[in-house]
Amino acid sequence: MTHWVFGYGSLIWKADFPFRERAPGTIRGWARRFWQGSHDHRGTPSAPGRVVTLVEAEGAVCRGMAYRIEAAVFDHLDHREKNGYRRVTLPIELTGAATVTGTVYLATPDNPAFLGPAPAPEIAAHILGSEGPSGRNVDYFLELVAALEQLGVDDPHLDGIHSELRRLGVEGTA
Repeated sequence: MTHWVFGYGSLIWKADFPFRERAPGTIRGWARRFWQGSHDHRGTPSAPGRVVTLVEAEGAVCRGMAYRIEAAVFDHLDHREKNGYRRVTLPIELTGAATVTGTVYLATPDNPAFLGPAPAPEIAAHILGSEGPSGRNVDYFLELVAALEQLGVDDPHLDGIHSELRRLGVEGTA
């Protein structure tokens, strides 16, 4: 039996797992935000980085990538998304196809790694200054921006942070 999983952050550009099918997708009522701390990938326990999660937002549309996977792949994904993320089941609209029920990993405000909202200049400075076992936090950000550009996605939250990063001397995308 296969399942759908929706990626809205690094799962868009870093599919380090086997999948049967991949398709651009959309979930509604959720907005992508750089509000989750990363103690295990893009930061450390003493200096967490910032990565994306989803927050409920009326009228919001979040575009990303959906993957059809075997159930065994969840072992890998659960380990990868362990730092405050939990599985939630949501409808995923596959581009040019039907709506499917799928799994989305999200980090809610009640998890210990949740950093919450901050102004774009503060988030940009935090991202620029963070690094962890998986690399520099700014590289994660730029990879996500590049992946969203390839999908034709405009994300105002990321645009604001990207403007601030450019102001701080970070050029281009990944």
